[in-house]
Parts: sequence; C-alpha cells; structure tokens
Amino acid sequence: MLNQSIRKGAALLALSAFLFATMGVFIRLASHSVDNEIVVFARNLAGLILLLPIMMTRGGGGLKTAVFPRHLWRALTGLTAMYGFFYAIANLPLSSAMIFTYSSPVFIPLVAWIFLKEPMTRQAWAAALVGLAGVILVCKPDQGLVNHFAIIGLGSSVLAATAFVTVRSLGSTEPTTRVVFYFALISTVVSTIPLLWAGRAITLHEFVLLAAVGVLATVSQLCLTRAYALAPANRIGPVTYLAIVVAGLYAWALWGEVPDGYAIIGTGMILAASLISLRR
Repeated sequence: MLNQSIRKGAALLALSAFLFATMGVFIRLASHSVDNEIVVFARNLAGLILLLPIMMTRGGGGLKTAVFPRHLWRALTGLTAMYGFFYAIANLPLSSAMIFTYSSPVFIPLVAWIFLKEPMTRQAWAAALVGLAGVILVCKPDQGLVNHFAIIGLGSSVLAATAFVTVRSLGSTEPTTRVVFYFALISTVVSTIPLLWAGRAITLHEFVLLAAVGVLATVSQLCLTRAYALAPANRIGPVTYLAIVVAGLYAWALWGEVPDGYAIIGTGMILAASLISLRR
C-alpha cells in the first residue's frame, strides 16, 4: 500500500511539475505585452475563483481560524515571492528562472532556524552555502555578483522558503484547503493595489494567456498538495525538479534558449543542495 501511495504521489508531483513549467511559458508569452502587476493579479484571481466552489461546499465553518495573522504573513511573503518569480520568468531564460523557485528548499532550514528556533546542523549550513553559490552562478557572475536579477531571484527564493515554513507552522491546526484559500483570497485583495497605477484593459488574446496562467498554477498547486498528502516529501520531493527539465525543453523549442556553462554548474549545485535539504 505504501509503494502504491508513493507511486501515486510521484505521478501527481510529476503532473504538478509539468503544469508549473507550462505555466511559465504562458507567463513569458503574457509578459510580452502585459505588466507583471497584472499577470500576478490574474493568477491570484483565477485561483480564488477556482477555489470558491470548494470552500462553499464546506460552509462558513471552513473559514474560521484563530491564527489569521499567520495566514496574512504567509500570503504576503508568498505574494512578494510570486512578483519576483514572475519578473524572473519575463527577463531570464525560462529554465534559469525556474531555478529560483526550486532553490527554496535550500533556505527552508535557515528560515526555520530564525523564526521557529529549529536547530541548524552543519549539513544544513553547507547545503545553504552551496545553494547560494549555485544561485549566483545562474545569475551570471560575469555581470557582477550584485545585479538586480540576482537580488530579485535570491530574495524570491528566501521569501518562498519563509512562506513554506509558515505553512508548516499552520499545519498543526489548519486544513490544507483553508491555508490555500486564505492565500488566494489575501493575495488577490493585495495584488489589486498595484492595479491603481498599472491596470489597463486587456485584449482577448491577453485574457486567454492570463486565464491559462491562473488555471495551470492552481491545478498544479492542488496536485502538489495531494501528492504530499499521499507520500513523504523526502521520498517523492526530487520529482519536482522535472519542472526545470520541462522548462528547458520549452525554452529550447520556443525561443532557442540553451543554458550556458555557468547556468548548468549552478543548477547542479542547487539541485544537490536541495536534495540534501529534502533528505533532512
């Protein structure tokens, strides 16, 4: 039964990774004419619309929570990371942009040490340093170690790790659907603020692209959540890195992007550091 659960979990995680990489393609296509603020808002709004029917079937009791400040913190950190991640997709090679999202496990032990006072082992410190070095290589050291792509990408990874740690702290009292719904609700409300200066009417073509981003992101998140409910992260977690491979194939086929030596070495370092963190 356990092996069957692991196979199902791995299959769902592979589907989640494929959908996530496909979402990256639609973000890149939409970003050719749509500002980042609108893309982020559309992603959150679509997620909220898809989740509303699920929450309505559970009644008002499904929304009651005694830890709303933690939901708010999780949403704000995750939303800020999303802005950075979408910006990276619009301006970097697709596979390199994906690296920033999947380097988050490297920083989770560090964030948990700061906020939850969990012990930080020498292995975790080593993984964090190797992962950080990998991120710098992906950001092209020949362009300077401190460039805005590196700062935004690294900041997004750390913020995403902070959101993950907050989700873990919520898990003791909050069901998954409530955590996901509050993230969608708060993120949608907050992401309307930038529309005051960046909002504009969109074309039908842009609407289709933005709707695809929201649907793919939400279904990917639901698949991922279900996968980790079926099997432990340290058994199936590495399957998530399939998204980097799929994104690389998309980027090569659609835009002729081929990762350079720095990106390949940096990706290998981040994957190795992430796998160490997952095993921990």
